[in-house]
Amino acid sequence: MSTEPAASRLATGVPLEQQIDWLRRMHEIRGFEEECHRLFARGLVRGSTHLCQGQEAVSVGTCAALRVTDTMACTYRGHGAVLAKGAPLDRAFAEILGKADGLCGGKGGSMHLTDMSVGALGSFAIIGAHLPIVLGAALAEQYRGQDGVSVCFFGDGSTNIGAFHESLNMASVWHLPAIFVCENNLYGEYSPLPTTTPIERLADRAASYGMPGVTIDGMDAGVVYDTVSQAVARARAGDGPTLIEAMTYRFKGHSRSDPGLYRPEGELEAWLERDPLLLHERALVEAGVEQARCDELRERAVQVVAEALERASGWAEPAPAARFEDVLA
Repeated sequence: MSTEPAASRLATGVPLEQQIDWLRRMHEIRGFEEECHRLFARGLVRGSTHLCQGQEAVSVGTCAALRVTDTMACTYRGHGAVLAKGAPLDRAFAEILGKADGLCGGKGGSMHLTDMSVGALGSFAIIGAHLPIVLGAALAEQYRGQDGVSVCFFGDGSTNIGAFHESLNMASVWHLPAIFVCENNLYGEYSPLPTTTPIERLADRAASYGMPGVTIDGMDAGVVYDTVSQAVARARAGDGPTLIEAMTYRFKGHSRSDPGLYRPEGELEAWLERDPLLLHERALVEAGVEQARCDELRERAVQVVAEALERASGWAEPAPAARFEDVLA
């Protein structure tokens, strides 16, 4: 996909105030990720982390098309998806900091955020492990005769493993209400997509499983919302799954220790011109929203994120006995 600056557009038939709120949420996710980066740099968090700056439009545009009762699972680069589904900022921070009031009691950390109250089934550290789990969630909806859907976020690297092919095949055979959203950020960890995958468009793989497949601009929240909404309507009507390939880009390295030196010169700068926050703000201004309101929204998001982090930082760590809870044998 070309990285040339292009005019973004707002979603079709969605109230302007709702789309303004998408910008707020994207700013909060961006701020959350920036704070996470600083927390790790200060040595306040154990383990590693994988940040999603640049991919916010995929998370927000997709989750905006869902109900709270719909379910979603994502990868270890899943902070944005879990927050977009409705998880609170402070409890997400608390989980990453290992606090007792974290989303998973401080036991999961950066790569295992879960909030069942908003349908976030969890982020998974094993590549592609969550595709069959989304399949099960979609099967449950079908079995109960309800019209809920289940969404799976995954990276381009997941499309080369068995779980991807098995899950798409079964979803299509059983006409399950599953929506597969591939966040194609051009790299599987450190490997450029052409070095691992023999086709240019990953959405083309949908044809072999008898489901619709589409490649879209994943930097444009309006495009993402419209596309996912169509897939959701199809799934709710009993017409089965859809594969959506959202072309996007991670502005940071694969993980906190990756400086991204393998990227071609100028590639990052070209994608920064298509920052999803800037594109959506531009579309809002063109639709008549005052620039001052967008500026105020951005400043407020910074404050909200800072306040959430302050609350989470002050919460207690789990009691030693808590390590025996939630363990099955």
